[in-house]
Amino acid sequence: MTTLITILFFGIAYGMILYLISVGLSVTMGLMGFVNLAHGVFAMLGGYATVTLMNRFAVPFLASLAIGCIVVSAIGFVLERVFYRRFYGRSELDQVLFSFGLILVAVALVRIAWGPLAQPIQLPNYLKGQVAIFGLALPAYRLALVGFGAAIIAGLWFVFDRTLFGARIRAAVDNRAMAQSIGINTSRLFAAAFGLGTGLAALGGGLGADVLAIAPAYPLQYIVYFLIVVAVGGLGNIKGPFVAALAIGISDTACRYFVPEAGSIFIFVFVFVVLIWRPNGIMDRRRVAP
Repeated sequence: MTTLITILFFGIAYGMILYLISVGLSVTMGLMGFVNLAHGVFAMLGGYATVTLMNRFAVPFLASLAIGCIVVSAIGFVLERVFYRRFYGRSELDQVLFSFGLILVAVALVRIAWGPLAQPIQLPNYLKGQVAIFGLALPAYRLALVGFGAAIIAGLWFVFDRTLFGARIRAAVDNRAMAQSIGINTSRLFAAAFGLGTGLAALGGGLGADVLAIAPAYPLQYIVYFLIVVAVGGLGNIKGPFVAALAIGISDTACRYFVPEAGSIFIFVFVFVVLIWRPNGIMDRRRVAP
């Protein structure tokens, strides 16, 4: 029982990171119809920014996360205004080629700036060691991931469910032409949503730097997992990917513990079965909120 609870806890922490990184991809793909394979680049940049600020400039962990999130959000906003908007409405092949090219450029630049090796993160003392809860010794870092991730997710759901910004995004996802006809500036909305999505990816990359190693191959190594979360959860949806991320995090953690020789094959079988059952994801209404 202790082993099962520990696996469940580690899987939830892993799922929180996957969700924070992937939810922005779900919203932007559902809102803009853009196949953005380069979404993992922003998570990687958030991780590098956090690690660099902490290791080289002794900036506290939380401040490093905030600065990295703001910087990467600004980068995402500029890229959307300068490059991404030129590909809206273009074919999926054009979008895939552009985003994959962006991955290759980012990987090359990161390799030049930081070298080919993974960047270690020096966690603050309050995230080291273990915390006893109901007789179980749980790692403080992963406990913080669960708590911090839950707080961010609650805030995200509030924004999309209870604010005018969220209502505008839901309207644009449901019917872009109708949203434009009632005065919603979808161009600005796209830029804001893209900046928010890249900021969340950066936050997930920084928070999960001790779980998903920050290295130049990051966007290539983990993009499959991000796409799986979006595909299983459903496009333009913020709640479906949460369920998908938790399911994938827990099942992948359990698979690696009980049958490590199988690798990630269980995840791909799981996705195969789910997409046969629900081709558009477990929440296939292309909305941001029900």
